[in-house]
Amino acid sequence: MTSSSSASQSKLTAPYGSWKSPVSADLVSGASKLLAGTAVDALGRLIFLESRPSQSGRMVLVRASPENQGPVDVTPEDCSVRTVAMGSESGGAFSVSGDTVIFSNYQDQRLYKKSMTSADSCPVPVTPDYGGPVVCYADGVFDQRFNRYVTVREDFRESSLNSTTTIVAVELDGYIREPEVLVAGNDFYAFPRMDPKGKRMAWIEWSHPNMPWDEAQLWVGYIADNGEVHKRVCVAGDDPRIRESPTEPKWSSKGELFFITDRHNGFWNLYRWAESNNEVISAYSLDAEFSRPLWNFGMNSYEFIQSNEGKNLIACSYRKSGRSYLGILDDVEGSLSLLSIPFTDINNITLGFSCLYVEGASEVHPLSVAKVILDDHKSKAVDFKILWSSSPDCLKYESYFSLPKFIEFPTEVPGKTAFAFFYPPSNSDYQATIDEKPPLLLGSHGGPTFESRGILNLSIQYWTSRGWAFVDVNYGGSTGYGREYRERLLGKWGIVDVNDCCSCARYLVDSGMVDGERLCATGESAGGYTTLAALAFRDTFKAGASLYGIADLRMLKAEETHKFESRYIDNLVGTEKEYFDRSPINFVDKFSCPIILFQGLEDMSVPPKQARTIYHALKEKGLPVALVEYEGEGHGFRKAENIKFTLEQQMVFFARLVGHFKAADEITPIKIDNFV
Repeated sequence: MTSSSSASQSKLTAPYGSWKSPVSADLVSGASKLLAGTAVDALGRLIFLESRPSQSGRMVLVRASPENQGPVDVTPEDCSVRTVAMGSESGGAFSVSGDTVIFSNYQDQRLYKKSMTSADSCPVPVTPDYGGPVVCYADGVFDQRFNRYVTVREDFRESSLNSTTTIVAVELDGYIREPEVLVAGNDFYAFPRMDPKGKRMAWIEWSHPNMPWDEAQLWVGYIADNGEVHKRVCVAGDDPRIRESPTEPKWSSKGELFFITDRHNGFWNLYRWAESNNEVISAYSLDAEFSRPLWNFGMNSYEFIQSNEGKNLIACSYRKSGRSYLGILDDVEGSLSLLSIPFTDINNITLGFSCLYVEGASEVHPLSVAKVILDDHKSKAVDFKILWSSSPDCLKYESYFSLPKFIEFPTEVPGKTAFAFFYPPSNSDYQATIDEKPPLLLGSHGGPTFESRGILNLSIQYWTSRGWAFVDVNYGGSTGYGREYRERLLGKWGIVDVNDCCSCARYLVDSGMVDGERLCATGESAGGYTTLAALAFRDTFKAGASLYGIADLRMLKAEETHKFESRYIDNLVGTEKEYFDRSPINFVDKFSCPIILFQGLEDMSVPPKQARTIYHALKEKGLPVALVEYEGEGHGFRKAENIKFTLEQQMVFFARLVGHFKAADEITPIKIDNFV
């Protein structure tokens, strides 16, 4: 008898979906920590910003400590380090210089300064008190030349809908006064970055109706002796013949400006600015993405690790064919040496003292921060150690994990394919009968200009360890595959994404991998819209879950949403007729299956009226439907109890109405209208 057949005989046989699993909703909600930035202090210690679901999602600045000592909270219990600038849910809320940190406090959105040397020091405000959170700041950097803090400011004092965004300077001399405006006049700004001498500042700007990944401009301003920007030069984005979206400008220690843009091959690659003749020069060309869309401030995809001998060595990461790579770029040789580390997914890189701090994950590592030490030649990784993990105890359940398979499937457009990560059911204690196919839950990501990644996500493992198959779809319009793929969705949101999700489900059915009679869909935000549209306009799925999804595109356009996304869907939809024709709320008669809805009542991106309107319409039609609303939650759920409840109620909803099995967990179901 083979070992595989022996293991199979030792397993319990039970229907897919009914398996017991230690990957509980409590484990998932406790592991739903977010990481919103890393930095290094004067002693080379890692500083990181983490969310704490057990504390209602409070964002806490933490300092890593030496061996055998626990991390230390930098910010006090009455602070939550978070900015709402540009509708940001995280990112760009703090900056470190030496032993000083400046951070945005969520409650009043003021900037505070704090010493990290003294644990007892209290944060001191450095921006004015306007009587409420009507002015917010993000993406700041220290300007040592003038002892000030240069940052993006979003000002709602004159209008809550049409805010004014500028780049301002906040004085750090101990006197609170109105920040000085350095750059103004456009709709949006990001990445203000000072050169090493404080004489030049680079920044990114863009205007409606573009998003920063559609078209943007990179500028450099020259700083006068009085601190003002007295001259400016457009480095990239002003040539009408070139459609590009520059991002992540950064100065080397020698004062050279590097940045990332997609001007030539349609992929975000590294470039260098030749200041003498205002020329943009490629640092390295590859059909891969060296950056990602600017949804949040604070992205840091590359770092200068050495600038001497007439060249720069740059630690950078890129994505290609669904995974990330970490490498060292020699800008003179034009060579890129890959580093072998366990992460297959990388977000940000922070330069430490003789090391790199890398934010990443893999199919067996949840979101983590690792310390990577390089050899003397900066060509190999000689040590890799995880310092922070969103779920440090999860590896004890590794035998229950489902490993993602990267799949490419045909779309409805002849000759074009799309991509997804497929997770088969996996549980070391259970198996199903040989003639049963598993139910499928298809996830469509938010954005929609975003990307699903094949990493250890306990929310997915919750499903697969109970006997569900799960597929995470990167439909046309997703990032990570270049501009051409990203722009498949222009003018076709609600068509391409829906078609690709349905094509993926059919591909898995035709391949014999899932049960075609038990196909369910779920999605958050824009993914919730794709789910609702698929249920309204196609008959592929048997039930769906929409988490703060969009039911009425015209309402979204007309309603109060933050300025950053207020014109986003103009390029994704088109005419007024198309707004009507692609809104699920206008075609309630075409819905034919059960739906469960989840909504935060403080959501400014997709207001609660969206969920309530479609809920009442479906209830009146007579379809099984349920609506769960959460006090104190915005766009994305941060509280552990709500994350848990959402996951469990989806499970029991699908089990009761589609799965034909009883969920193993003891879950009290909520009331479902039109269902007994």
